[in-house]
Amino acid sequence: MRVLVTGASGFVGRDLVEQLRLDANLSLRLAQRRASNVPFSECVEVGDINGATDWQAALEGVDVVVHLAARAHILNPREADALAAFRAVNTQGTLNLARQAALAGVRRLVFISSIGVNGAQTSGQAFTELSAASPHSPYAQSKYEAECGLLEMAASGAMEIVIIRPPMIFAAHAPGNFARLLKLTSLPLPLPFAGMRNRRSLISLQNLTAFIDMCVKSPRAANELFLVCDGDDISTGDMVRQLAKGMGRRPWLMPFPRTILRWVAILTGRENMYIQLFGSLQVDASKARALLQWQPRVSTYQALEEVGRRYKSG
Repeated sequence: MRVLVTGASGFVGRDLVEQLRLDANLSLRLAQRRASNVPFSECVEVGDINGATDWQAALEGVDVVVHLAARAHILNPREADALAAFRAVNTQGTLNLARQAALAGVRRLVFISSIGVNGAQTSGQAFTELSAASPHSPYAQSKYEAECGLLEMAASGAMEIVIIRPPMIFAAHAPGNFARLLKLTSLPLPLPFAGMRNRRSLISLQNLTAFIDMCVKSPRAANELFLVCDGDDISTGDMVRQLAKGMGRRPWLMPFPRTILRWVAILTGRENMYIQLFGSLQVDASKARALLQWQPRVSTYQALEEVGRRYKSG
């Protein structure tokens, strides 16, 4: 089986390539903005991803596409029309790839979307595959619109589609807000997370790449949507404690009025960060477990401690 991976040099892509390389029955081809040499893999230069990208050379002889490449981790986009910028890559770029893949005879496309399609937070009830879509940001909206186009393609029988919506993905080299949390945890500063009772579903990078690997290969994954997580909902305070444990230090947690923190976040343009740190977002991954018999390799608590250890060691 020949698998094309887009975004192979990114945060998830690098580890996914290492995961897929373990299977001697897979042949890997990596689509890159600029071609480079990667051991045991074939690389194809495709340039910028948008609605006009030419995928013909990258798709020749490919059985499955894993589409990771996206415009992401831009916490405060400055474009006059941020949604248009996200749509150009995440919506138009994805659907252009999918149309060319179907014409090239690709059997399946695995699309990595975002739990943000469902919303920014939950209140007592976890998101499931049946939950209504409520994209909370230009990024999430662009991913949702790509999903809609892909589902139309799946319904027409043009190609099998698998959609995965992960929550926050964490690792020692994670970007975005998790990187900020790691940095804060490593510093001898008081953090306002004492007594927090929020509940957040996360997924470790190794668990996510193993799940993507399963979606590449399993016949049962065809034309399915999956919400996936480690299965251990955890408060931000406990996240910090586990990271600090791996770093070999004791965190300095203190109580602080959330109302004040929220207003500071709004005034400084960091409301998204506030929601991720202090809000709840729970995911029900029972469909993935039941339909695919998937089991996370490590728990959230184990993975966070290991992340802290790796971050400390550099």
